[in-house]
This record gives sequence, structure tokens and C-alpha cells, in this order.
Amino acid sequence: MSPDSVFPGSVRSAAEVNEQIRALWLRAGGSLSAQERAEYELLVVEWAEAIRGEIIEAA
Repeated sequence: MSPDSVFPGSVRSAAEVNEQIRALWLRAGGSLSAQERAEYELLVVEWAEAIRGEIIEAA
């Protein structure tokens, strides 16, 4: 996945994004390249947004 394919307001669940983060770390072997780091950072932002959305929905 390209970092450009991650966008704010994603409809993916936090669990889906978390799985993608885990897969990225596995593929990278625990050491991220500059491109992988950028992808990771975008995924973390997306994950945080999904968590917030899930908390709001549960309230």
C-alpha cells in the first residue's frame, strides 16, 4: 500500500488498520525504510481517527 492511498476520514475499523500496521512491521523485519516510516505514520494517524470514531459511536 502506498502512503498516498491512506486518507483522512477512512471508513476502515481500528482493527483493520492495526492489522495493516502489524503486517507492515512484519514485512519490514522490524526496521522501517523512509518510505515505510511514512506509510507507518499515516497508518497510525488513521488508526487514531478510527479509535476516536469507535469511542464516539459507543457513547
